[in-house]
Amino acid sequence: MHSLSCRISTTKSFTYITRRAYASARKANEARLSLATQFTKSEAVVSHPEKKSSNTAEYVLTTLDQITNWARQGSLWPLSFGLACCAVEMMQVSMPRYDQDRLGIIFRASPRQSDVMVVAGTVTNKMGPALRQCYDQMPEPRWVISMGSCANGGGYYHYSYSVVRGVDRIVPVDVYIPGCPPTPEAFLYGIFQLQKKMRRTKVTRMWYRR
Repeated sequence: MHSLSCRISTTKSFTYITRRAYASARKANEARLSLATQFTKSEAVVSHPEKKSSNTAEYVLTTLDQITNWARQGSLWPLSFGLACCAVEMMQVSMPRYDQDRLGIIFRASPRQSDVMVVAGTVTNKMGPALRQCYDQMPEPRWVISMGSCANGGGYYHYSYSVVRGVDRIVPVDVYIPGCPPTPEAFLYGIFQLQKKMRRTKVTRMWYRR
């Protein structure tokens, strides 16, 4: 019964995405036609028949991008990388009050099974090489969330000789979550911001243009 409901929800989501894509394409065509009637001599507005196949290919690739990004943002598997007190707030999101499993977020203990690294806590110079090694072992595509003031820029220990002044000196960061420590609501908001960034990712379109 559960698998049947999952299939029904997946079909509904795919239908919704397809309808939105068709509606966007229809509105774009209407706007292009209205501009073409007003500016008949403009090369940028008037459509050329020889470019129709390219537009069709880009439309198909755009729809594929939407489906791919929808699947990615609904199955985030973060790497458990708690270093300090921020990790307690990160663990709280897994508890029944917030229940991140309903969003498809499942913590993994192996970097080879993860696609998101949540750096929660103070990163020391001694921990830096291990953090970078775990990041390198994660498969592509991969994202990084910097959680808390210590991970963002050193926090209270910014001037300490043993603390890295920002995890972005070791790995590229996609989302910064401020706070000391951030609340579970702030962590969820950071997850939502990362999902928003995923929705704008051009996967097949960049491959097509190369």
